[in-house]
Amino acid sequence: MNLDFTSEHEMLKDAATRFLTKECPYARVKELEESQDGYSPELWQKTAELGWLGLLFPEEYGGYAGQFVDMVIIQEAIGRAVYPSPFFSTILQCGLTILEGGTEDQKKDLLPQIAEGSLIMALAQYEEDGSYYPQDINLKAEAQGDDYILSGTKLFVMDANVAHKLIVAAKTDNEEVTLFLVDANDPNVAISKMPTIGKDNNCEVIFNDVKVPKANIIGSPGNGKETLEKMNAKAAVAKAAEIVGGCKACIDITAEYAKQREQYGKPIGGFQVIQHYMANMLLEYDTTYNYLYRVACMIDEGEDFARDASALKACANEVYKFISERAAQIHGGIGTTREGDIGLFYRKAKSCEYMCGDTDFHYEEVFARLLEQGPM
Repeated sequence: MNLDFTSEHEMLKDAATRFLTKECPYARVKELEESQDGYSPELWQKTAELGWLGLLFPEEYGGYAGQFVDMVIIQEAIGRAVYPSPFFSTILQCGLTILEGGTEDQKKDLLPQIAEGSLIMALAQYEEDGSYYPQDINLKAEAQGDDYILSGTKLFVMDANVAHKLIVAAKTDNEEVTLFLVDANDPNVAISKMPTIGKDNNCEVIFNDVKVPKANIIGSPGNGKETLEKMNAKAAVAKAAEIVGGCKACIDITAEYAKQREQYGKPIGGFQVIQHYMANMLLEYDTTYNYLYRVACMIDEGEDFARDASALKACANEVYKFISERAAQIHGGIGTTREGDIGLFYRKAKSCEYMCGDTDFHYEEVFARLLEQGPM
């Protein structure tokens, strides 16, 4: 397996980094975090013009048929910039769900709208019990004639407050998980932002007898569990890429600070304890970075990557907390304030952990895969 970047990968990485550094500096990130929408529609359209929104989709659905490694490069740049946008919810969670489980008509209708930036979507999967397993979904979808009636509450629905459409996971009368396409502006849908450590667009969504035509089922009835599992494995790798980007930014910002901040007449980077902290941060980052691109290449080469996706996400969760905690410690008091930038990553490390499965969930998934596969 060749893990070296091609010249095209290098160009994409440089372009993405330059774009976000110019258009979304950390001061702008803090402004967007404080806004009600939590993102910039103007910046969203610029990312559409760059082709990021349709990067993963086949050309017949308005996309550019890019590799998964391309998406990992973009996600890494997004993590480095802590760029607030509905990119992950719309492209990774919903776009991949439609791509994996949607009908041909749904792909031709929805994916081009996503690619051109005119359609923002949110995935409503998680509920009050916090389970990541699709089989634990309890929201009911009751069949009535040619419609289903959805009743219940979803939590941690990322970007529902700015979404045009929702993909809702619900259990039908036969207890099978089915995915429904729901208009986010339906009068019987109530959406409210939840206060979270990440200051992101996590939302509570309440469905009060929402009528959904059977034609709005994503794919076929009962295929929700399989579709969500396929999407989540790839989305977990993409989220790990965002985490790796955040880790690199923590190291770069902290190294620069350690060279400038003086104590007892010399830069704090001259003290052995700071040197050991920085060395350990870099070792953890390097290991996760290399594993990330190995798993991304496995996806592009059609290999079975589910076990490694879980191992990677569990590893990335812990490494982001390790690196951002030490970065905040080296910064001292300013590391926990809004004036400093390192606090952006310290908070994001916690919110990223819970997207697409926390560490305990992925440890269980790795163990289950090992039992299935037997001796290697």
